[in-house]
Amino acid sequence: MKHLVAKIHPDDNVLVALTDLPIGTPVTWDGTTVTTTEKIPAKHKLALQTLEPGDSVTMYGVLVGKARHAIQLGGLLTTANIQHATNSYDEHQEKRRNWNAPNVDYWQEQTFMGFHRSDGRVGTANYWLVIPLVFCENRNIQVLEEALVNDLGYARRKSYQPQTQELISLMQSGKTLEEILATDLRSADNSAARPRLFPNVDGIRFLSHEGGCGGIRQDAQSLCGLLAGYITHPNVAGATVLSLGCQNAQVSMLQDEIKKRSPNFDKPLYILEQQKIGTEEALVSQALRQTFAGLMIADKNERQPAPLSKLTIGLECGGSDGFSGISANPAVGHVSDLMVALGGSVILAEFPELCGVEQELVDRSVDSETAERFSSLMKAYGDSAIAVGSGFDMNPSPGNIRDGLITDAMKSAGAARKGGSSPVVAVLDYPELVTKPGLNLLCTPGNDVESTTAEVGSGANLVLFTTGLGTPTGNPIVPVVKISSNTALAKRMPDIIDVNTGTVIDGEETIEQAGQRILEYVVRVASGEEVSAVRHGQTDFIPWKRGVSL
Repeated sequence: MKHLVAKIHPDDNVLVALTDLPIGTPVTWDGTTVTTTEKIPAKHKLALQTLEPGDSVTMYGVLVGKARHAIQLGGLLTTANIQHATNSYDEHQEKRRNWNAPNVDYWQEQTFMGFHRSDGRVGTANYWLVIPLVFCENRNIQVLEEALVNDLGYARRKSYQPQTQELISLMQSGKTLEEILATDLRSADNSAARPRLFPNVDGIRFLSHEGGCGGIRQDAQSLCGLLAGYITHPNVAGATVLSLGCQNAQVSMLQDEIKKRSPNFDKPLYILEQQKIGTEEALVSQALRQTFAGLMIADKNERQPAPLSKLTIGLECGGSDGFSGISANPAVGHVSDLMVALGGSVILAEFPELCGVEQELVDRSVDSETAERFSSLMKAYGDSAIAVGSGFDMNPSPGNIRDGLITDAMKSAGAARKGGSSPVVAVLDYPELVTKPGLNLLCTPGNDVESTTAEVGSGANLVLFTTGLGTPTGNPIVPVVKISSNTALAKRMPDIIDVNTGTVIDGEETIEQAGQRILEYVVRVASGEEVSAVRHGQTDFIPWKRGVSL
């Protein structure tokens, strides 16, 4: 049965509107009836008690803000009457949390069909990478893409060129401006233009970026670490790397980072330096030959059964709304707990969106060293933001705020639910590699593309991405499963949404049932079923420069 409002935690003093509530609407929760004194849009919050200036606002059982002005019982919480606030926390554990793992008997013997690598890891896909070590090589990367993609059968994007041709034809035939604007145009789907020459290779991914030179040397080191994470990734069969030669991100730096992550690295890797080779034609011709040879090698690998413990799942959100923290995020949190209980790994990132739940994560850490590393990274990140006149309180986007996430702590408390309730086994600084099964915390920005890029670089071979407003975000080498927090979004943008958890808001499904359904889909995707981002050719890749990015 669908309710009008929801109370997320017994200690909360606000309710979440599950539908638009006109002024004077009586709403009841746990025997308490409140009448709205203002129009409350769906996803926004109404006061469950009268709030005076300075009073605490509690959601998810934690402090998420304080009242700037008096708010009536049943009144709307806004950025005008609420300000960001969180409780202080101690880097030392107040108490160690005991975890009750969920029952995973149903999943214990299940497998997915993946690509097995010599280091024991298993990929959910099989890609070849073409990477620039420095932005100077971006154009040559584009030249290689134009030369390889179509003829090898990897063209995926719809072509809108026929629409332009039709518009030209309409104008030349004398159609009026109004008639042209009213014309219903259709795009051409090129996804099946040619069959793949290499059926076991899912694609060639051409990365580009703006780094590798200029800036500070630490930026070059971090970039090489990230690129090494992609080259050694279980979803990657091998790589072609283009270097100019004189940049900060030297080939030797990349090779050291590869060895750090994979001491016995044995994938095909072709590194070409333009300043040594000479002309563009010589560089491109050599890169084409070597890439083609690498594809022939990569095509010999075929999908084989693997236990679910071989999955490393990145947990991400973007375009969040007021429902994200009560439907999609906790459903993904249940998946996280199931994966941990099965011996797999999950990655919770976006440190600006853990603001306000630090003490919970400290107390969930497996030991004091892990807790202290998390606290140290959080405080350093927060201090760096303040030093440039910003802060975690400036994290919510205009879209977040319009949809009810009016403080960073409110957004963070909901975002953190993607991590479930299992112990924190490791805390990683960007771009470190995940090596332990269980819940790993990874220091990244809250920016969804930077964070998704980082999670994959740290070893995620599948990403669960929740959204309430809709975003097309994908990744070059890893399937990004887009999960809607509300049914209206799933209906409005069905071309980018893979799973709808608006069923929880609609009263059709529990959090646990939604989580089980997501994991069933995860197994299919890990075995090769395409997600929307892959079908659209959405391959977002943004390395993080260690400046302030929220």
